[in-house]
Amino acid sequence: MGTTTDDRYKWIALGNATLAVLLATLDASITIIAMPDIFRGIHLDPLVPGNSFYLLWMILGYLVVTSVLVVSLGKLGDMVGRVKIFNVGFVIYTAASLMLAIDWMTGSAGALWLIGFRVVQGIGGACLIANSGAIIADAFPAHQRGMALGVNNIVGVSGQFIGLVLGGLLAPIDWRLVFLISVPVGIFGTVWAYRSLREVSTPHPGRIDWAGNVSFALGLILIMVAVTYGIRPYGSHATGWGSPTVIGLMVAAAVCLVTFFVVERRSAHPMFRLGLFRIRAFTFGTLSTFLAAISRGGLMFMLIIWLQGIWLPQHGYSFSDAPLWAGIYMLPLTAGILVAGPISGILSDRYGARPFATAGMLLTALGFGLLLLLPTDFSYSAFGAILLLIGLAMGLFASPNRAAVMNALPVAERGAGGGMNTTFQNSAQVLSIGVFFTLMIIGLAATLPQTMSAGLQAHGVSAADAHHASNLPAVSILFAAFLGYDPISHLLGTHALAGLSPADHAALTGHSFFPSLISGPFQDGLHAAFAFAIAACLIAALASFLRGGRPVDDADGGAAERVEPDPHAGVDGPGPRDAKTAPDGPGTGVAAPGDDRRPVGVPLRTSTGTHRTLPLPD
Repeated sequence: MGTTTDDRYKWIALGNATLAVLLATLDASITIIAMPDIFRGIHLDPLVPGNSFYLLWMILGYLVVTSVLVVSLGKLGDMVGRVKIFNVGFVIYTAASLMLAIDWMTGSAGALWLIGFRVVQGIGGACLIANSGAIIADAFPAHQRGMALGVNNIVGVSGQFIGLVLGGLLAPIDWRLVFLISVPVGIFGTVWAYRSLREVSTPHPGRIDWAGNVSFALGLILIMVAVTYGIRPYGSHATGWGSPTVIGLMVAAAVCLVTFFVVERRSAHPMFRLGLFRIRAFTFGTLSTFLAAISRGGLMFMLIIWLQGIWLPQHGYSFSDAPLWAGIYMLPLTAGILVAGPISGILSDRYGARPFATAGMLLTALGFGLLLLLPTDFSYSAFGAILLLIGLAMGLFASPNRAAVMNALPVAERGAGGGMNTTFQNSAQVLSIGVFFTLMIIGLAATLPQTMSAGLQAHGVSAADAHHASNLPAVSILFAAFLGYDPISHLLGTHALAGLSPADHAALTGHSFFPSLISGPFQDGLHAAFAFAIAACLIAALASFLRGGRPVDDADGGAAERVEPDPHAGVDGPGPRDAKTAPDGPGTGVAAPGDDRRPVGVPLRTSTGTHRTLPLPD
């Protein structure tokens, strides 16, 4: 069956798949701003050191599940039908959202209920994310695929930032609305998908690589658990990365991932099609995806803490209102992504992905550099302009990069290959939290205890109480700023504040004391975090440049190669080799080395050592 369909169906496929991706990515971030109201609703203090487990897994559990499952569910879609798995994902996602909204328990039991059904919700989200790109790629012809995938990808990226605002709006009304809002939209999407979507590609039956799935899942989960312990103090150290527990977890994770690699090399039906990494555009596009997601994930958290913990209180906003306004003040970033994404996707269909993706990462690095130049108490006009620049740059990168990755894949591997790309993206977001939080904690722990102790005692707090508050883990102070709590009241407690004069009490719990206290140490950590992000963006720009030249037109618009099975290649056959012909323009039927899409008719060496010309797909 061909991969292009009638004009009406392709827009239905784009609309439904984009709605699904919006829901799935929105729920990855909607709980971040809503977290204070959620924990108040279940009567659990997330800043108690023992409760940081619940806090982190509430945020990251969804991302871990999608990272673990998205490749397997994409492969399953290739095997039994992408629309089937996609539709099941809508059902699972909607049912889990309803179960999250009816949590009646409190304390740790209520938190575990939410974490458990966030995992189930993540399974549904993984079904949607894993197959949406392949469904769109199947429905659209080559000359429109960049535009369509660009719209889908940009809405997905924007969903992460829209979720911040939506969570801030709904949670103060009732924390259950954060989950309940997905139910009617999910029901609508489910009915629409079951009634309107159809299988365009031909399923290719196979077997599930259980050994690969289990070893990969264990590896990612162990890394996640290591992150939860790594950002908590250990002995006299501000972080726990040197503790035996974390070292043991990381070693175990490494063993699992090495086992995964060995299994994949030997498996006849691997979870990761390692042979796809022989496709140059896919390899460098996926590397770019990974590095861009690391910088983007860290950016979101750093901006939230900067706004909620420092800038908004300094400008008269209460700590309880800061989460909502932090999402609102970050809207220029979302606007930039939404504007640049579709335009760059359309242009990349004509001129190729490389110039847009490379320029996007270079401009993102420039944006991070400009943020480094801002004081902590910045002018919002400058801050908003920089966010708009970063948003435009991210949109310039995301659409062409996603389209180039999907166009580089053989038709039968779009589900699995797209899932691999998404796995790297989601895994990078999990890792970025560990990296950025660690850099921030180290920066805070270096000078904040002495600064805080002196500042508290200057306002009448006893030396013992000041010493106790200033020696609390830096992660607790960071989470207080991150969650929009009144940090000093929360860290000192009512007993220590009760004996103070009205003037000292007002000064300590007002809008300026904590921001002025934390701004210097925070800026040190911020500079280290943004420097790391700049390095990630520059490497991503280099990877984007190395992806190859502009695409060529072919009958399918994608890498339509088929090769004979090779049991030693870790994939159904050896990957495509770069064409040896010189670069040429669209429609000539020849490709530059590393082109985003390979034309049909490229001679390849098969597993028997002979050369043959690749046929068109069914």
